[in-house]
Amino acid sequence: MEYLLLLAGLVGLFFGGEALVRGSVGIAQRLAMPPLLIGLTVVGFGTSTPELLVSVDAALRGASDIALGNVVGSNIANILLIVGVSALVWPIRVSGDTLKRDTAVMMAAAIILVPIFAFGMMGRVAGGILFVSLVAYLVFAYRQSRNAPVADDSDLPVPARGLWLSLIWVIGGLVALMFGARFMVDGAVTIARTFGVSEAFIGLTVVAVGTSLPELATSLIAAFRKQSEIAIGNIVGSNIFNILGILGLTAIITPIPVASRFLTFDLPIMIAVSLVLTVLLRRQTIGRGIGIVMLVAYGGYVFAAQ
Repeated sequence: MEYLLLLAGLVGLFFGGEALVRGSVGIAQRLAMPPLLIGLTVVGFGTSTPELLVSVDAALRGASDIALGNVVGSNIANILLIVGVSALVWPIRVSGDTLKRDTAVMMAAAIILVPIFAFGMMGRVAGGILFVSLVAYLVFAYRQSRNAPVADDSDLPVPARGLWLSLIWVIGGLVALMFGARFMVDGAVTIARTFGVSEAFIGLTVVAVGTSLPELATSLIAAFRKQSEIAIGNIVGSNIFNILGILGLTAIITPIPVASRFLTFDLPIMIAVSLVLTVLLRRQTIGRGIGIVMLVAYGGYVFAAQ
């Protein structure tokens, strides 16, 4: 039964996230929002909604290891797994000052977790600091974008047509996400207790990869279209949202106890792979060979995480 719950949760999160993004983009376009602002806010939050609902639901029910493992594990999977697979599909080539800015923000967001985790408890003040940092980043990015060439909206997810249809997509997506989050947490906790593995491990692997399915789908589609900037931008942006937005909002809603393993093992790995990605992107190319190394490294991490 627990496997059916987990599968139902995965399905609900995937299709719920897709419906939410399509409906939200449709509403945003009806309101004449600029494409970049839609990408930074609507699409960014939309693809991160599965992580948000799973982490909040887990934290409220006392499964703090799943709440934290979901975010930390998602960021590690985003880099090693999703970037690795995307590089296999098509070598990633990127350039520009925007990416340098965003990777710097991603690194800063990861490093700021060190003193927060060291306290052993992520409280509402820490959550507020993270969330305010996200708002400041979005405002700064939007102001900088006004001086950049106007981009079209061809790379945005296909929106739902019509305002009422968009609203239906949004409501349906939110309902699917809420049920998906509940089923996934129920299934993950039951499996962890049945087989005697830690909830942290389940959160860092199964739950993390499950909630990263929207990012995986977006990056793979971009890779097949040979749109490297979209593929890598989706990952960097998602990692920023996960730390500043997901952990921030979750801690504001309910304080999260931090197990020592996150400070001594998982967080250092997340920081290390974030640094590796930043360095690789400075080279402007991530080829198939590096993609294979990333996938092998992810397999090694999952093995060691047990």
